[in-house]
Amino acid sequence: MFHRDVSPRLLGAILFISLFAACSPQSGAAAPTGEADTSNVAHGGTGGNAHLFQTGVVTASPAAVAAASRGLPDFSGLVQQVGSAVVNVQVVEKQQQEEGGGDEQGGGGGDNDDPFGDFFRRFGIPTPNMPPRNSAPVRGVGSGFIISQNGYILTNAHVVNNATKVTVRLTDRREFDAKVIGVDERSDIAVIKISAQGNLPVVSIGNSDSLKPGQWVLAIGSPFNFVNTVTAGIVSATARTLNNGFVPFIQTDVPVNPGNSGGPLFNLEGQVVGINSEIYSQSGAYEGISFAIPINVATNVADQLVRTGHVVRGRIGVTIQTVTAATADNLGLPFPRGAAVASVEPGGPADKAGIQPLDVILSVNGKEVPDSDELPSIIAEIPPGNVAHLQVWRDKKTISVDVRVGVLPTSGETAGSTGPGGGGSAVERNVGLSVRTLSAAEKTQLKTRGNVVITNVSGPAAEAMLQPGDVILSINRAPISDIAQFQRAIRSGHEWTLLIQRSVDGMPQQLIVTISLQ
Repeated sequence: MFHRDVSPRLLGAILFISLFAACSPQSGAAAPTGEADTSNVAHGGTGGNAHLFQTGVVTASPAAVAAASRGLPDFSGLVQQVGSAVVNVQVVEKQQQEEGGGDEQGGGGGDNDDPFGDFFRRFGIPTPNMPPRNSAPVRGVGSGFIISQNGYILTNAHVVNNATKVTVRLTDRREFDAKVIGVDERSDIAVIKISAQGNLPVVSIGNSDSLKPGQWVLAIGSPFNFVNTVTAGIVSATARTLNNGFVPFIQTDVPVNPGNSGGPLFNLEGQVVGINSEIYSQSGAYEGISFAIPINVATNVADQLVRTGHVVRGRIGVTIQTVTAATADNLGLPFPRGAAVASVEPGGPADKAGIQPLDVILSVNGKEVPDSDELPSIIAEIPPGNVAHLQVWRDKKTISVDVRVGVLPTSGETAGSTGPGGGGSAVERNVGLSVRTLSAAEKTQLKTRGNVVITNVSGPAAEAMLQPGDVILSINRAPISDIAQFQRAIRSGHEWTLLIQRSVDGMPQQLIVTISLQ
């Protein structure tokens, strides 16, 4: 009786103690912290329960170990060192005359039958039906930083554009009227100047080309007019293209808000590596992504603004596209990189140097072109008249081409093309293309040198984003002047890179499209 009553309890106690021992960090059955036995896993051992997949041991880099041992950076010393060179920029913009505003003669907006209307108008008191004569002056706030002892300050163009009055406030509460020396809207850079007695705090200029994704950066500015606000984050990318392609923006997660514009972005050495300029937002406020202009771009622009009052940029006269995986494979490139030339401006610098459509520009003056987005800013920084040494991929090998850089017009670049004619039509169902020959009148209307136009697309051609109306200029670098040449080109191989002409907003543009049969 006693034995039957006690045995279940004793068994339960033993089970509880066993479970407790297995879970305890002091248990001899469990491996000590940091010394787990992974020999079976790492070597695919067969003892016990062998793992199906081997696992690798990830060893942290020395830099990562050092960073982890230091913990998060302390920015207090850096802020104390550089904060005084960051300024608050207050602007007053030009008054805007209200459209249809009233005048003292009763015109434009008041109710002439209102017995008090003349009284209200005489003393400038708006009535419900009368808009004010002039809107109040538009006031704005931004940031900037002092770059020289004689008072030159860098900020954003959009901060001081159209300003009638610019006031600079230092951290020691001194205020100065500033003169706008120059503004460059393409890069969003402006230079202003103050006249101050005594020494001014000046920032140290760094090298934005040395920035790497993952590095810490610090922003100081005046968001919402809270002067010398400090925010920090890390770099995500160093060459993002946003607007016109002439600025390879630094992307970070540094919190930036209205009023931060024009303020500096510092590295951990206290050097300016960028100018905070834009945010990516659907609400108008910071949402986790911000962009800064690289300081190397900014100082190049600033030097020209101070010396000449305007900025001159280089151009070579090409339109370019991204090199896709399919295009790289067809052109024999080991992997997608560079900028694919879609068209060459007749008589332009690239044309004179021998650059051809379907060339891929791999580097300029020894600087690699990882993606087509980066080529415009690289070329733009080369002074016109200088020679650019290009490494170009053509016919499955690298060649060198020297191009004398031209001047980029203020209104941008244009490209054109002209040429000869043929007859007939064809359908190539394996690639999903129907084509026909252009008439002489159609060629004149389209301003094209091509003779074969696409009339219908399906299957692989549709997947490659070809469209009816595209004019085929070449296939795998072979010019297509008639239907017979088109058929010979399509009926050999299983991948084709087409150079086409397409009308975009009424303007002819050349594009590179690759069709691939899986």
